[in-house]
Amino acid sequence: MRMRKKKNRDSRFENCIHLAVTEPKEYKGKWNTLFGNNNEIHVEIGCGKGAFILELAKRNPDINYVAMEKCIDVIILAMEKINGTDIKNVRFICGDANDLVEIFEKGEVGRIYLNFSDPWKKSRQAKRRLTYRTFLAKYKEILKENGEVHFKTDNRPLFDFSLEEFNEFGAKVSQLTFDLHNSQWEKDNIHTEYEDNFSAKGFTINRCVITF
Repeated sequence: MRMRKKKNRDSRFENCIHLAVTEPKEYKGKWNTLFGNNNEIHVEIGCGKGAFILELAKRNPDINYVAMEKCIDVIILAMEKINGTDIKNVRFICGDANDLVEIFEKGEVGRIYLNFSDPWKKSRQAKRRLTYRTFLAKYKEILKENGEVHFKTDNRPLFDFSLEEFNEFGAKVSQLTFDLHNSQWEKDNIHTEYEDNFSAKGFTINRCVITF
């Protein structure tokens, strides 16, 4: 379901404009100049309303985070969570994962997070899934050596599809679980709003880490 246009959207976006990168391709290869340090860069693709990236940034002030979301009405909600806090290590891009290699230089990113991506359930939509091989090639391009993709979803068919894609692509899978909340990795798991909602309904959370 498409989100209805937010009331006062333009003014709300302007109030958070210091957190937005409106011309991200201009920073390819020099994202650290935007943050003013040489800390590692991590990217969340599909940040939603921002609960995950907010907590992640608070826990890791020595990491620079770039949160990407296609829907401006959603990204405004995420930016408003950060705006007015003392968190300095997050910036937001309203953009598409297809543009990753035009936004980040080869080896510029240390980690990518994919949290509850759209499963695109129909078979003919497989190429739009963020774990499809063409996207994996983009991740491999921008990740540093031994960089990681952290992937979690409540959608088991998407997870099974993704594991097959990872194998076909030659990616290494680790920290694999089909029930994250009852696994050894739950202690470090940061929940998203979506995650809590679907977990409360009885859905288990699938999760793994991949490297190239």
